[in-house]
Parts: sequence; C-alpha cells; structure tokens
Amino acid sequence: MRDDSGVRPTLDPDHPLFGLGYAKPIERRSFETVTDDAVTPASATVAEETPVALTYNGWPHVVMMCTPADVDDFAYGFTVTEEIVAGVGEIERVNAVPYSQGIEVEIVVPPAAAEALRDRGRSLVGRTGCGLCGVTTIDDALRPGRSVAARAAISPAAIFRAGDELPAWQRYNESTGAIHAAGWATSEGRIVLAREDVGRHNALDKLIGAMLRSGVDPAAGFAVVTSRASYELVQKCAVVGISLLATISRPTGLAIRMAEAAGITLAALLRGHSVNVYSHADRLRR
Repeated sequence: MRDDSGVRPTLDPDHPLFGLGYAKPIERRSFETVTDDAVTPASATVAEETPVALTYNGWPHVVMMCTPADVDDFAYGFTVTEEIVAGVGEIERVNAVPYSQGIEVEIVVPPAAAEALRDRGRSLVGRTGCGLCGVTTIDDALRPGRSVAARAAISPAAIFRAGDELPAWQRYNESTGAIHAAGWATSEGRIVLAREDVGRHNALDKLIGAMLRSGVDPAAGFAVVTSRASYELVQKCAVVGISLLATISRPTGLAIRMAEAAGITLAALLRGHSVNVYSHADRLRR
C-alpha cells in the first residue's frame, strides 16, 4: 500500500490490514438529503478515523485518533519527533496489529528509552490531530527549543510550485475534503513524498517517518502542510532539522515565535502565487 519511490500509491482495498476489525481510510456512506421539498437518498465518500494505540516495549503510551493508513510511518515519525529516541536507528521494530476496534502499534526501542518514557508522563487518549501526547505539564509540551542551521535558499517560485502540486498527492482527501496532507518538496518545489491524516500533526509525523525510513535529508528541501501553522508543527520540524515550513492557512503567534527562535522560515497562507512569510524571510531566494 505504501510506495516511497515518489510515485503516488493507489488505494488497495485488499490490503491485509483492511477487514481485520477496523476501517479503511475512506468509505462510501449512504445518507438522505433533506430539503423543504423532498428527502433524497444519496451517498458520498467520507474520511474514517480509527484509534491507534502506541505501545513501547509492551508499555501503553498513548491512543491517537488517526486515518487508518501508513500507521507504521506514523509510529516512526511520532517516536522521533516526540524525542522518545534520539534517531530512527534506535527504533528496533514496529509492528501494527488489529486490536478491538482499532490498531495497536508495538514499537521496540532501547530499554533506557522505554524507561525514560514511562518516567516522563502518563498514558492518555489523544483527540484527532492532538499534538500534546504523553505530556502532563506546560514544560513538557513546550520542550526546549532546537536551532536549525541555515540551509540553501528556497525561491518563492518553488514554494508556489509545491503548493500547486500537493493536491495531486491527496488521494484520500480528493474524495472526502476532510483530510490533511503533509508533503516533502525538493529545493525546486517538486513534491516527492506525501502523507495524509485527519490530524495535521499526524500527517506531519507520518511524512517525517517516511522521510527517515527512506533516508531523505531534511536539509535538502522543505515541508508543506494543508493546515494552519501551529507551534507543534514548527517544533516537530525543528527536531529533525527542516528549515522551511509552508502552510495553507495562517500561523499562531506562538508558532511564529518558535520559528523565529529555531531559525525556521515560516511561510503561511499559501494560496496560488501568494504567501506570507513570518520569519527568516531573508532565507528566500528572489
């Protein structure tokens, strides 16, 4: 089902994960359209969300509501961006299995990392797109800032091209209109990798997980996300060294401050051939 070669993967209804107790990423559902004059039967494709439980060395950590696709990429990306391990090489194994009405992802990390995680916070249920998972205090949520070194300049034209290309990679959203995407673009603005989820944080974690597993250099391009720019997205980019983040909607004030402090160029409200750059605009090549 996953294809990291740069070619858009196709939906595979016969994938082994489907039919084992949880939903497909998208489903066609029947409903009735009610107007003043009539009740009309109809149907449409809707986005599904499924509880995904992440366990580390057999210890439950968090339950997230996710799009049930690319959950292995989500596990890798989440584990690295939440700094449970120092790098992807420390993740020994990831195994997704059906459990009850959802998916349990068994992640094996070094014993010291698992022990530190148990000491760090309690297990909890994360809402769809929740970016504060396994944390209990403000200090935990706002982790110490990372600094991203200056990278090669990116042109505005490259950002516009990436924004234009990303919709073609949204295979789930094109029929639902309800799913976020995070895409990875080359310095020329060509999208080469993308992941989708009902939660914007989940989509970015999936993308980063796919990048790490494929050996993609975070310094070699930039990320584009179909959402507002929240501080959690900036924080995740800083952890892995992504120096430019472009989003379709506006940023929060905290996201701007974090991007300024981290050395990340934050470009938001990307619409056609227009974008607002809120931090480190000098990094853009005119």
